[in-house]
Amino acid sequence: MGESHFPRSSGAEGGASNCSPGMAAGGLGGREPPGEGSVYSEMPGRSGRPLHPPGPLRPRVSAKRLTSGVEPVALRVRVEAHIRRHDLIEPGVGVTCLVSGGADSTCLWHVLRELGYEVSALHVNHRLRGEESVTDARFCEEALGARVVDAPPLGRPTEAHLRDLRYEVAAGPLRATGHTASDQVETVLYRLVSSGTMGAIDTRRADGVVRPLLTVWHSETVAYCLEEGLAFRRDSSNADTKRGLIRDEILPLLRRLHPGADENLLGLADEPPRLPRGLARTLSDLLRSRNGTKEADLGHGLRAVREYGRVSLSRGPIRWGPWTIDADDPALEVRAWRAGDRLAGRSRKIQDVFVDAKVPRAERANWPLVVREEEVVAVPGIVETPGVRADRSEPLGACPESGHGG
Repeated sequence: MGESHFPRSSGAEGGASNCSPGMAAGGLGGREPPGEGSVYSEMPGRSGRPLHPPGPLRPRVSAKRLTSGVEPVALRVRVEAHIRRHDLIEPGVGVTCLVSGGADSTCLWHVLRELGYEVSALHVNHRLRGEESVTDARFCEEALGARVVDAPPLGRPTEAHLRDLRYEVAAGPLRATGHTASDQVETVLYRLVSSGTMGAIDTRRADGVVRPLLTVWHSETVAYCLEEGLAFRRDSSNADTKRGLIRDEILPLLRRLHPGADENLLGLADEPPRLPRGLARTLSDLLRSRNGTKEADLGHGLRAVREYGRVSLSRGPIRWGPWTIDADDPALEVRAWRAGDRLAGRSRKIQDVFVDAKVPRAERANWPLVVREEEVVAVPGIVETPGVRADRSEPLGACPESGHGG
């Protein structure tokens, strides 16, 4: 992760001079760790405790004030409230913290211990940064008491692949990661730009990974570590990632447009999930008129039927104009022909299939195709495939009113 960061020994004022500019205004602002880098050592924290993990920590009653203007105890109360609100960690249940050595995971490890949870630490070493990776692993082992597991990936892994690899290595009933509100903002912004859809980091994953720090800003975890005398590491490769681009270049520009950019983006994480754009377009087309009867294939064996002013959902065969189409595989969908469509696993174009079958040109645009994702697996009445059944109730020449399959 690069250099280690230690709190200055000159008191809270010294720590404040190292914090990112936005911290005094609620912990917003950049994610740059404070201070000059130094080599990891046995240096004790400001509390006088060594950086090696002591015995079980108990909640304190003192109320030290963070350089951001937030008290350590108040921050822990916020984290505990988030844990209770979402039932993330049951009392008496052990939790494994996935630690990198950075301020976020170090703060997580310390906060959960201070709150009285049974905490262990795990560091997954992907060995992608040479000596830095070795130093990070040693830091986590010595400072946080972490178990270190080597898990080098194959090839050139993506960030998502590395994350999944860490979760796989850290298999267990309950694992916690140090994702913060700052990470949430970056995720919301990236998904908006990359897919045009809303998306956020889940507070709890189905596989037992929980995120207790999603109400805490990264600048607050830095300040917390400084105040509690906790050293932490910085990953020098972060700037070369997509998150690094968002963090170091895009978000600062958005803050220039509006000082509430971070909080406004964070608010989008609580928005209810929206329909995929293709599905939303299909339903919009279906509801554009209240006259007569019309239906649309929503995919996965589900169809919407609009009869005058009422809409109903049903499963089963798809009606596409004069065709009734059914399939054993619920992942198959029905849609209209598109230029460039080819039969799955073959080089033959659907346009050539229509020509050979003497389908009139006027019929082709509305002829149903059965597809799996973007591959055409059957052309009703022309190309059959096992598990797909299609019947036509009218002679050739009748065009359907509608029908886009998701």
